[in-house]
Amino acid sequence: MAKIAKSPWLQAALDYIPEWLNFQLERYKQPGCSIAIAHGTELVAEQAFGVADLRTGETLTPRHRFRIASHSKTFTAAGVMLLREQHKLGLDDPIGRYVSGLHKDLAKARISELLSHGAGVIRDGHDAGQFVDRRPFFTREELLADLAQKQPLAPGVQLKYSNHGYALLGLMLEQVTGSDYASWMSKHIIAAAGLRETVPDMPFLPKSAPMAVGHSTEFPFGQRLIVPGDNPCNAIAPAGGFVSTASDVARFFAQLAPSSKQSILSAASRREMVQRRWRDPVSLLEAHYGLGTMISAPGPKEWHGHTGGLQGFVSRTAHFPHTGFTISVLVHAQDGFPFDWVEGIASILAAFQQHGAPSKKLADWRGRWWNLWGASDLVPMGNIVCAIAPQMTVPFHAAITEITVTGKDQGVLQKTSAYNSPGQSVHLERDKKGRVTAFWWGGGKLLPKEAFVAEATQRYSPAKPLQPAKAKATQKPKAQSSSVAAIPGKRISV
Repeated sequence: MAKIAKSPWLQAALDYIPEWLNFQLERYKQPGCSIAIAHGTELVAEQAFGVADLRTGETLTPRHRFRIASHSKTFTAAGVMLLREQHKLGLDDPIGRYVSGLHKDLAKARISELLSHGAGVIRDGHDAGQFVDRRPFFTREELLADLAQKQPLAPGVQLKYSNHGYALLGLMLEQVTGSDYASWMSKHIIAAAGLRETVPDMPFLPKSAPMAVGHSTEFPFGQRLIVPGDNPCNAIAPAGGFVSTASDVARFFAQLAPSSKQSILSAASRREMVQRRWRDPVSLLEAHYGLGTMISAPGPKEWHGHTGGLQGFVSRTAHFPHTGFTISVLVHAQDGFPFDWVEGIASILAAFQQHGAPSKKLADWRGRWWNLWGASDLVPMGNIVCAIAPQMTVPFHAAITEITVTGKDQGVLQKTSAYNSPGQSVHLERDKKGRVTAFWWGGGKLLPKEAFVAEATQRYSPAKPLQPAKAKATQKPKAQSSSVAAIPGKRISV
């Protein structure tokens, strides 16, 4: 594994990923994000972009903690699998053997059905206001009151995602271990896996640990609202309470890969976790669930991992068995793109791995070029130059454009869409000092951002603001993408 970390192609890929991600953050007006990439169990990259809090402008660092929400389920599932390895429970055991007070039908559900979301349990209870900060997260007593009622589906019918179901597994874990959930998980899962920046719920976060705050969407408020994200998940912690960094999350999921040489679980248990137990019956993406693990369709781009979403935070981690990479992306805005950005990072890694590090002769064939249709990135790799649209959330895909360089400043569009001038020439334009100042693509001229903005602004007049039809007193506030609104002393109530 150490060999790949020193590969020139990997370093070239890691150099381009921040260029692409910074564009994504600016284009989609995101406060920031934190990413980590592991190969095997070796961390090869950790980076943070943007700010931790739009109110203060505090720089986001890889040490900032995030709510990782439903990633918590994988941690809980690992705890259950460890107890199974210690012969303290069986996956076919009925949950009623360990937790009393359940509805008689739910009491018959097997532990494996709860782990795989196949037990038919209500998703978030009869009052899910905890997920929009209308109420605190459920206490143990409130949880048990919901679980004492008849559940929506019988066990073993279909995939039915349930936070209540994983909270029930947390109650079972406490009964089996004779310890509270947080203490047992901290010792036997978090510490045992070598994680130093992870806690099972907000109350256990050290005061010295930096924490990123959550942010709402910008629409319909006209600005982002601050979602503090400091509330405890209480009895729902086994389903969504964990707080961590991208690096810790990537390391943990890398260790859970069946091929990993280092793990708190046996290879047999890890293989069980990534077996496809259920398929989402209406998904067009071949979405499957195992034991505490989300799984894609089989194939060369297969992945397994988890996603997470808690008010103000969204996240995703995926391990790609065919490449050995594990990628974690944590975002602290409700409208972030962690699912797409994991795929985007994976596509960049795959492209560089396929073509190799760029040849030195292509040094000038790189950079970001603009025209009225947007930006294009020239990305040299191996002996070709790829042209991609950085606004795409998966920049390297089947329709990628490849340029074959035929001279110092000349090239040909060798591989591209039929609508994108295949076979036509491209060339670089230089000033008198030999600096590249423009890129010509099939007869169209692209410029650096500053030059393009100046040219376009001079050519086209700015749009005039619409005059309000009503009196000033009824005007709506003007949207300000860089501003935020905070509600002092309490969380947002919608």
